[in-house]
Amino acid sequence: MKPNLFRLLVGLFLAGVYACQTEKSSTNQVPEMPKDQHSAARPLEAVVTHTHLNLHVDFDKKEISGLAILTVDNKVKGTELLLDTRNLEIENIFLGEESHPTKFKLQPEQKFLGRALKITIEPQQDQKVMVRYRTTAQSDALQWLDPSQTAGKQHPFLFTQGQAILSRTWFPCQDSPGIRFTYSAEVHVPKGLRPIMSAEISRMDTVNGGTFHFEMSRPIPAYLVALSVGDLSFTDIDKRTGVYAEPSMLDKSAFEFSEMGKMVDAAESIYGSYRWGRYDVLVLPPSFPFGGMENPCVTFATPTILAGDKSLTSLIAHELAHSWSGNLVTNANWNDFWLNEGFTVYFERRIMEKLEGKEYADMLALLGYEDLKETMDEMGQGSPDTHLKLSLDGRDPDDGMNDVAYEKGYLFLCHMEKLAGRQKWDAFVKQYFEEFAFQSMTTERFVEYLNTKLLIPNKISADQANIDNWIYKPGVPSGVEVPKSTCFEAAEKVAIEFAGSGKADLSQTSKWSSHEWLHFLR
Repeated sequence: MKPNLFRLLVGLFLAGVYACQTEKSSTNQVPEMPKDQHSAARPLEAVVTHTHLNLHVDFDKKEISGLAILTVDNKVKGTELLLDTRNLEIENIFLGEESHPTKFKLQPEQKFLGRALKITIEPQQDQKVMVRYRTTAQSDALQWLDPSQTAGKQHPFLFTQGQAILSRTWFPCQDSPGIRFTYSAEVHVPKGLRPIMSAEISRMDTVNGGTFHFEMSRPIPAYLVALSVGDLSFTDIDKRTGVYAEPSMLDKSAFEFSEMGKMVDAAESIYGSYRWGRYDVLVLPPSFPFGGMENPCVTFATPTILAGDKSLTSLIAHELAHSWSGNLVTNANWNDFWLNEGFTVYFERRIMEKLEGKEYADMLALLGYEDLKETMDEMGQGSPDTHLKLSLDGRDPDDGMNDVAYEKGYLFLCHMEKLAGRQKWDAFVKQYFEEFAFQSMTTERFVEYLNTKLLIPNKISADQANIDNWIYKPGVPSGVEVPKSTCFEAAEKVAIEFAGSGKADLSQTSKWSSHEWLHFLR
């Protein structure tokens, strides 16, 4: 996910002025994963392995209602299943194929976390649990847009945003990044509208209203289950990539993302096969609150990257990179968020380096470093929130979603690459994604793997690696190599002239990218 839109919005303004196969893997949390403090689930006792959603989307009521049918692995043959919910109305719950009613109780409300749902289940290994529910006006994952808030102005629009712990506000689930499950869905929408999910479309019926069926055969955490409904059209970029957008935005979006297929090819050439079938992008209305969200199979993206010159599409490289770091190997809990985003920023810049050259990637790295400095200055250089490994007990995990995880994480991985050399580093990372595919990862488990597979075999000392200072201490370790960009030299020269006299030679600015304009303004 890209949470900081300032860079994108400035770039858009200035550009305008200056114009899926089943995978063999466990869906359960592995035993060594710690308890997630942001989830009531007890996955070592009873864990959801598949969720089927049968949903009705009502734009008049601004409500989703229906069934969540959960396949449960009752590991200890106990009598309780704990799910996460927040601001949901639970109507009734049934067990088994014959739908026997069962007892349930919503626990007291907890700040940020909502109300745990305790369900009485049968003391047997495998069973179905059917939850009939509806969302409410306080279901924060749901963003309902009136027609006036869309590009076409004719139809309403809906999208979900589940990260970090908001999926529990639109369907009952075990809402922890350390718990993975497959899912399917049957979605009923008003005639003329089209739903998109973070899954493959398996069937559709648009004769009598709209009913669409989806399948996600690869296990994912709850925050990556996503839904959008609107007046959407689609066009292919190539055989496995394409763009969804409102009809009036489709051609512009397809032009902007015309190199998506090349991005996927570039990513695969560095760190191995793309494991999610198709890679599509859904361009959302301007109310989407993030730069992008890496939902499997289909990235949800802000239209603010439609600059007209493809200069902001590194965001797509970022969300594509999440198909490896985040979606394939996922942080076990939100204290380990840097494992998602530090790797993704690093991989994003490697993709852009392969496509556009090192000087282009250097521009992105320097802008990111400037963002990191500003964030750390705001927090205070000694703040524990500038650690890579966080402590978010009793706090909203959104507190940890800032430039530290992204940019300090990136710098740490660049440090590792420099110590080992790119060839050995790439081999290590590729093996990491292969070995831990469709699993969750803690910081401690990653450090152990890093030591065993990279540092010790290559005789890299603990003093050289400096892992404790990078991960468990505040700020950026001294001696870090600050990113540099020769591409920004002209922008810096013009900025100095303009700041000194109010005048400057602007003859070359028509060739500047949005990144150069942003550096000029800073």
